[in-house]
Amino acid sequence: MHVRYPDSLLYIRNMCDGGNTPGFRPHSGRVSPWAFPGAEEFQTEFANFSDSQGHFETPDEWLYRHKADIILAFFGFNESFQGEEGLENYKAELDAFIRHTLQQNYNGNTPPQLAIISPIAFEDLSDIKDLPNGEKENKNLELYTLAMKEVAGKHKVLFVDAFTPSKKWYASSAEPLTIDGSQLNEQGYQKLAVLLADQVFGKTKAKAAQHRDLIHEMVMEKNWMWHNDYKIPNGVHVYGRRYKPFGPDNYPYELEKIRQMTAIRDEAIWKASKGERMDLAEADKNTIDIPPVETNFNPQQNGSLTYLYGQDALDQLKVPEGYKIELFASEVEFPDLANPVQMSFDNKGRLWVATCPSYPHYKPGNAKPNDKIIILEDTNGDGKADKQIVFADGLHLPMGFEIAPEGVYVSQGTHLKILIDTNGDDRADKVEVLLSGFDDHDTHHVISAFAADPSGAIYMAEGVFLHSNVETSYGPVRATNGGFFRYNPSRHHLERTAQLAVPNPWGIAFDEYGQNFFAETSGPDVMWMMPGTVLPRYGEATHKSYNLIEEAHRVRPTSGLEFVSSRHFPDEVQGDLLINNTIGFLGMKQHAIEDDGTGYKTRHRLDLVKGNDRNFRPVDMEFAPDGSLYFIDWHNVLIGHMQHNARDPLRDHVHGRVYRITYPSRPLVQPAKIHGASIPELLDNLKLPELRTRYRTRRELRGRDANQVLKAINTWTASLDKNEPKYEAYLLEALWVSWGLNKVDQSLLRQLLQAEDFRVRAAAVRVLRYTGHQVRDQAELLMQAARDHHGRVRLEAITAASWLPKEKGLPILAEAEKMPLDKWMVHAHEAAVAHINGISVREKKEEEVKSNLTGADLELYLMGKEIYNRDGFCVTCHQPDGRGLSASQFPPIVGTPWVLGSEERLIKLVLKGLLGPMEVLGREYPGQVPMTPYEGMLNDNEIAAVLTYVRNSFGNQAPAIRPEKVKEIRAAVADKKGFYSPAELLKIHPMEK
Repeated sequence: MHVRYPDSLLYIRNMCDGGNTPGFRPHSGRVSPWAFPGAEEFQTEFANFSDSQGHFETPDEWLYRHKADIILAFFGFNESFQGEEGLENYKAELDAFIRHTLQQNYNGNTPPQLAIISPIAFEDLSDIKDLPNGEKENKNLELYTLAMKEVAGKHKVLFVDAFTPSKKWYASSAEPLTIDGSQLNEQGYQKLAVLLADQVFGKTKAKAAQHRDLIHEMVMEKNWMWHNDYKIPNGVHVYGRRYKPFGPDNYPYELEKIRQMTAIRDEAIWKASKGERMDLAEADKNTIDIPPVETNFNPQQNGSLTYLYGQDALDQLKVPEGYKIELFASEVEFPDLANPVQMSFDNKGRLWVATCPSYPHYKPGNAKPNDKIIILEDTNGDGKADKQIVFADGLHLPMGFEIAPEGVYVSQGTHLKILIDTNGDDRADKVEVLLSGFDDHDTHHVISAFAADPSGAIYMAEGVFLHSNVETSYGPVRATNGGFFRYNPSRHHLERTAQLAVPNPWGIAFDEYGQNFFAETSGPDVMWMMPGTVLPRYGEATHKSYNLIEEAHRVRPTSGLEFVSSRHFPDEVQGDLLINNTIGFLGMKQHAIEDDGTGYKTRHRLDLVKGNDRNFRPVDMEFAPDGSLYFIDWHNVLIGHMQHNARDPLRDHVHGRVYRITYPSRPLVQPAKIHGASIPELLDNLKLPELRTRYRTRRELRGRDANQVLKAINTWTASLDKNEPKYEAYLLEALWVSWGLNKVDQSLLRQLLQAEDFRVRAAAVRVLRYTGHQVRDQAELLMQAARDHHGRVRLEAITAASWLPKEKGLPILAEAEKMPLDKWMVHAHEAAVAHINGISVREKKEEEVKSNLTGADLELYLMGKEIYNRDGFCVTCHQPDGRGLSASQFPPIVGTPWVLGSEERLIKLVLKGLLGPMEVLGREYPGQVPMTPYEGMLNDNEIAAVLTYVRNSFGNQAPAIRPEKVKEIRAAVADKKGFYSPAELLKIHPMEK
């Protein structure tokens, strides 16, 4: 458009968002998901309340602010998956959207000119990829295209048919024009761009064609800035529920600055259209200055701001007798090792680390983000890194990554991307956007903690507050408020595999039988994922199962999970679960885990690492090829998100460490040959005890010729000794290899569905769950599993059946119910039956209120209960029972005069927050992480309510606190700056005897 109309000073903004329909436009930072009044009438499941909060502008408000003259509306693709059954509803929704739009005067003078753009056709790539062939999809897309034409014609608005031309493009192109059948690649977009320009504005000569490259460069510059306004990362602090108390200090100014910078780039495009290059850096100097943010961190109350290095830092880390800890690498030797978030070893034995110095997100006026994925290598075998390679730079918050034969999958804001090294020089030189529509409303909740299952499918954790709407070739995948995605690269298939009420799950680990576990992180729980993996419903959390960690060793916030599987470590600890923690207890806890009926139980074994340096923040770990354990240290003085401004100047952007733990009295493991090994050598690796060796071996095999590997598997399995105790485990490894090649060995699958070991049978049912497109009698085999004598196998069948068509899934669920449903199964079964029938499962009715309060006091109590249990509020640290977390040094609020004593003291500490050491019930608490100040987040009624609740719960009994009292004290301390310290409060309000 700019090349065609260089004199028109065009002002173009892309306001599209993944998964949107004409009326349904969900957003994490906006209470209502509806684009116009009455839009809710066209939705059913999506009308479920999803608890989005904030003051992000509505679609109309954005259009009014940008004075839209012309609107191009792209709809119909996501809706088409509802088929003929949903066609009339879609027509009515589109009709209502057009009526509403034409009644507006966004530019202040006239209604907008509107163009309705149809979806493109589905490209058949099934000969080269395991994707739908498009026959069914195109039938529906054509129906919806014709319907759009009809509705547009009724209102005499322009209609552009992109469906018919795109079918012709596919037929005439020697190369694919989409990446997955439905999403255009670069060549496809070039064709669509010309079609849109021709059809909407008419064919005309490209007057500034000689300046095309410069114009394109400036357009991409403008788009980057616009994206960081319209889809600004970390919006939860900018306009969402965590805007207060700190957001007003800086974010209104940051938005103003980014908008000024975007406007400058509009001018740069107009100049480029005439062949002139604008000096953007010089022009940006004329934008506003963002006021500095002052830290509210108090070093006198909360430790030293001094960072320790080398041996001094190492001396602050303790490991049990027999173990040894060493520093493998730090930011001193490798400055790029800043704010590491995830790590993994490749098939050559080298350590890869994703770094995020731009965290929490780009700040307008700064240099563009330059986060990296780096490779660290110990070339001389002395246990210390001596070589670094930058695999990829210029990234923005790579919060999760997974290495695969075809490239490196990485989280990038709203996108899942793959970084590809096409020439083998260990440098990514090609980037593809695979999926879009993931939410980064809170950048430490965005898709992260990537972990591959035995097939190579990638599990990605996502935190609370987020509303992801991802468009895929199998239909839109919508998700709210915490859970997990599973992405199968071989099929380009994404599912919301578990939607659970988990705040910020920063750890996923698979055991040797493929069962997956996760760390809740904001809470202290570690849980088994499988019971929660039933088909989800929009806006509704599935029951998340049960915590596995014993009370005395529950810590938060956790980050990273790993199973001990190394001959270098003692025999008795094999299979133990490791979990890091980053506040209070700083280190790594180790728990023995064992089968307990259908599920599991754990017991604390030891604290493998314990740190005394308050900046020590261990966040991920993995066993190396030599059997030693590596972990990374985010290393930051500040880690709280509600307690400090996201732009607090003490948030560190330069430190980061990698540590290594060994057990010197036992020999290191001889690293198995993986890279460059023959297929028979690789298959023999599958007998090795180390889980991570087998993990990396399966990854290598996924990159080999599938037919050769499958043939070798037959030879290898036939040669196994059937009397070998691990015979079935070896067969399972072989089954997983075939699954990973997307050519499941059905004979082996059927054999293992009848295995003697229930753990192997359960694992085989998991394979069956995801291979129904290849296994024709999937439903019959799941029916057999639903009759299994072991609960874990039946539970796998229950969760799998929930994803089947109703006529196939319901009989399996009915069969499973014929046997007792224990606590691990009952909630999954209930949700499976409901969801497969399209019915919502709501939480059971509220437990009977046990309180002596009545009238207005009881109303306060009930309101306070809801506030107390909000994520990130009281329950996160003080827990549902009010007893705190002793291992993490979060104090109890049960039976303490801090809660039951002076009302004024209690109200003050809630209004202003609390920081520093304090004594509670005879125990000293260091108060390293401050209590959040709630004066800007809760009004007088709400503070009175939550304090009334805590003073009359958990066995506490004290008078209710009145809103009038809160109002009085709020006014009295209005000028108080910063947190209260316990000593300061006790000087004013001495503790009761």
